[in-house]
Amino acid sequence: MDKIAVVILNWNGCDMLRSFLPSVVRFSEADGAVVYVADNGSTDASVAMLRREFPSVHLILLEENHGFADGYNLALKQVEAEYVVLLNSDVEVTEHWLVPLAEYMDAYPETAACQPKIRSWRNKGQFEYAGAAGGFIDRYGYPFCRGRIMGVVEEDKGQYDTVIPIFWATGAALFIRLADYREAGGLDGRFFAHMEEIDLCWRLRARGRQLACIPQSVVFHVGGATLKKENPRKTFLNFRNNLVMLYKNLPSEELSGVMRVRTILDYVAAFQFLLKGQFGNAKAVLHARKEYKRLRSYFSKAREENLRKTYVNPIPEQIKNCILWQFYAKGRKRFSQLSNFKG
Repeated sequence: MDKIAVVILNWNGCDMLRSFLPSVVRFSEADGAVVYVADNGSTDASVAMLRREFPSVHLILLEENHGFADGYNLALKQVEAEYVVLLNSDVEVTEHWLVPLAEYMDAYPETAACQPKIRSWRNKGQFEYAGAAGGFIDRYGYPFCRGRIMGVVEEDKGQYDTVIPIFWATGAALFIRLADYREAGGLDGRFFAHMEEIDLCWRLRARGRQLACIPQSVVFHVGGATLKKENPRKTFLNFRNNLVMLYKNLPSEELSGVMRVRTILDYVAAFQFLLKGQFGNAKAVLHARKEYKRLRSYFSKAREENLRKTYVNPIPEQIKNCILWQFYAKGRKRFSQLSNFKG
């Protein structure tokens, strides 16, 4: 069995792979990892290019586009390794990037998953929106990061270079024990894309497993390569999946109160989109709420299982107030300013 398998999920990303795979192959194989590309039914030249230009990369061929979640679930059935890294195709890695991650996981068997520090590929001195230096969540399900709150992304000045426990690790570069991934049920394929890694990390953390950010490992992420930030489809998936995630994982004593507040906050978000002239995004929020209500019963068994297996409550890495309040009312736009955390 391999020690580390780096698994990249691809769908029609021939140019992206040609740009970013060289650093992944070079620096991962040098650290003894095996690199896989799982192709999600691409119709471009991805597979032919991989066979021709990257002969050392192991190919996993899926017949159709199963999305991020089920794409990885299916791909990882064909991988045997102690650790797997779910790595986005638009990530540039650095020399020995895997070493700090593997050393930490070897030393702390209670840790199920970790992530490197994620910096922006476009502005390499800045954190990247999706992950930064570790993910957290507030009482109402809004994710934020050490290094990124709402739309404010900080410069990386070494202020978050300590290893800390986190609530969620980014799916852009998720280093996870394959046994833990399988034990928790993997990513929820019903999400298709967006929020699924936070849902998985919530399950792991609630069941007593730890997660961490290891900033001594650094990668650079383009971000937004799958769907543009203001894409109504992305808005729909983010809002719908966030509501589903809350329903699946919130303790019974918190669920109704949180969902009442979220109803108000979601309508406020839709109204803000309208004021900006983003009618597609406003409609996407309302559609997401409607879809959540329609689909909720399909997730009841998953909720029952999660609650039955939960024994860490409350989770220390989930703040018990609203990040929107801290950001907009209190003006706390940097992680180090939050009352719940120290840098």
